[in-house]
Amino acid sequence: MTRTSTAAWDYETDVVVVGLGGAGACAAIEALQRGVSVTLLERFVGGGATAISGGVVYAGGGTGVQLQAGVEDDVEAMSAYLSEEIGAVVSEKTLDEFCRGSAEELRWLEALGLHFEASLCPDKTSYPNDDYFLYYSGNEAAEPWRSLARPAPRGHRVKGRGLPGRNFFDPLHQEVRRLGADVQLHSRARELITNDAGVVIGVAYQQILPGFWARLHGGIEALASRVALFLPWAARALRRLGCQLEARRGRPLKIAARFGVVLTTGGFINNAQMVEKYAPAYRSGLPIGTAGCSGDGIRMGQAAGARLEHMHNISAWLFLNPPRAFVQGMLIDRQGKRFVNEALYGAVVGGRMVETSGGVGFLVIDSALKAQARSQIGGGQTQTFQTYPALLNLLLNCRRADDVDALARICRCDARVLEETLATYNEATRSGSPDAFRKQERAVLRPPFYVLDCSADNRLFPLMTLTLGGLAVDEETGAVCREDRTVIPGLFAAGRAAVGLCSRNYVSGLSLADCVYSGRRAGRSAARTSRDGEARRLRRLSD
Repeated sequence: MTRTSTAAWDYETDVVVVGLGGAGACAAIEALQRGVSVTLLERFVGGGATAISGGVVYAGGGTGVQLQAGVEDDVEAMSAYLSEEIGAVVSEKTLDEFCRGSAEELRWLEALGLHFEASLCPDKTSYPNDDYFLYYSGNEAAEPWRSLARPAPRGHRVKGRGLPGRNFFDPLHQEVRRLGADVQLHSRARELITNDAGVVIGVAYQQILPGFWARLHGGIEALASRVALFLPWAARALRRLGCQLEARRGRPLKIAARFGVVLTTGGFINNAQMVEKYAPAYRSGLPIGTAGCSGDGIRMGQAAGARLEHMHNISAWLFLNPPRAFVQGMLIDRQGKRFVNEALYGAVVGGRMVETSGGVGFLVIDSALKAQARSQIGGGQTQTFQTYPALLNLLLNCRRADDVDALARICRCDARVLEETLATYNEATRSGSPDAFRKQERAVLRPPFYVLDCSADNRLFPLMTLTLGGLAVDEETGAVCREDRTVIPGLFAAGRAAVGLCSRNYVSGLSLADCVYSGRRAGRSAARTSRDGEARRLRRLSD
């Protein structure tokens, strides 16, 4: 962090937003609509993790899409469910405000050109095929959640094929440009600049000038993002090359922020040193996100005296479904015992595997379930990114065991413990009685058995990970807090760079919903620091 009150500025603006992803775009739009000037510093070409996401927004309480689909939902049910999922990571007041404003947030997005559809997915899945755009994206329909609140599908997937995160981001980006923001691409923020009173007054950054080197820089990251899930080693090599290009071709610049700086740089899952420091149990997982998910904003905020919270919380995704047949089997640990309801949302399953079994998991099915699984893959039933991994696992990661002893040898566990686990599971299934995990979708498992290794270090069945913790913020304004809970003047944060609604548990769509909620909050707050902001807005409207 640079402390100076006499910096030689290269640029000046009212509000600086660092990071042009979902949260950054929402922050910029809110600030621009209030009549202040905004400069966005974007490390690559814009979009961040939002643009490569599934484009799902968690919304409820009676959205227009829910009503069109004939879904009954209310704010109280949404709040009761989320309260159980997120715990005390945010206050009851903030959760209530989020839930009560959820339908309006969706209308706000639709007004900006995002399209949603009231096509309700009939089956529970980790992500629907292209026939459906409204689905149960969390644990709403599973026990114990369904007993706490009336379940409702709240995963609103933006219209588009495959993973349409780009369809979510592009209309926001267009609105940012239309409102007149100064967008500086290939600009990596390095440190915050404060004055002698500790007020954040600007940002020091490096920019690759438009031209060949900037195009190469963007192309390297675009390629790295495309291959990251299949060739992670290649993505790492490409991103090292991108960092070298930034160091060699980036020119140092400083920009003054008259009213405030908003950090929306994402999480830190692609910073191996930070993951090792804060969440070493998850270091063998497969990071999901862009090179921008390197913790830059979090580290800059910390250097300015910010408090960090929930940095050990990692969302680890082990999606067994689809194919749906897989969740009827049982997932066991190294001891031969079950440790989770296999039908729960993948982030719960993956998290339990890491926290309770050291990242080791074996999925046990039988020949009937294997045949069902094969019939449930492809043919328009699954997305391409679901079809190929499932087929590869059935072909290359599915070992046969003719009896319990052979099964125990494959899983390297005690045969007596495994036999007891299997007998208990089958008996509960035959009798229809609840099992220890209140699982509803079960099948009696008979030899020959088949085993899929789902352990964290198995790249055929990857445990995908992203970070949830970040900078502590004031929940009224999004201002970044110091260790003593006072705010750092002139500094705000939103999205995964900040503590938010999904900083305890991740539910599909909740991160994008929080980007919208927290991004708009931070943008409004940064603009309000201008005493003449409203007057300036009125003057511009009258011109």
